[in-house]
Amino acid sequence: MINTGILNPRLLALLARIRHTNALVISDRGFPFWPQIETVDVSVVDDLPTVLQLIAAVRANHNFTEAYMAREFQKSNSAATRAAFAKGLAGMTRKFEPHVTLKKRVPDAIGLIRTGDTTQYANVILISG
Repeated sequence: MINTGILNPRLLALLARIRHTNALVISDRGFPFWPQIETVDVSVVDDLPTVLQLIAAVRANHNFTEAYMAREFQKSNSAATRAAFAKGLAGMTRKFEPHVTLKKRVPDAIGLIRTGDTTQYANVILISG
């Protein structure tokens, strides 16, 4: 029995398939569904869990080197929220692009983890190093 770290079996199975240069999407609660990639929905209620909580959990055992986010995130959120995401993604190259461009990357990801996050444009595509 697993006693520490990520406990969700579907999430563990998804994470076990991520290899060098693979992408993983961690999304807010309103992000669209893509039927062609596996989606693990871990949302419970608004903001439980958050995108940043999931990022912290997956970074404990994975080496992600890049993060893609929507440019709209920067305009739609407070300085405190932007700083929290910068801290949560520390050590990774962060790239901002239009939300429509970000969504075009999704079908190439290994999978998508949907959270309960209500932060505007809090979707992150992590690239494994």
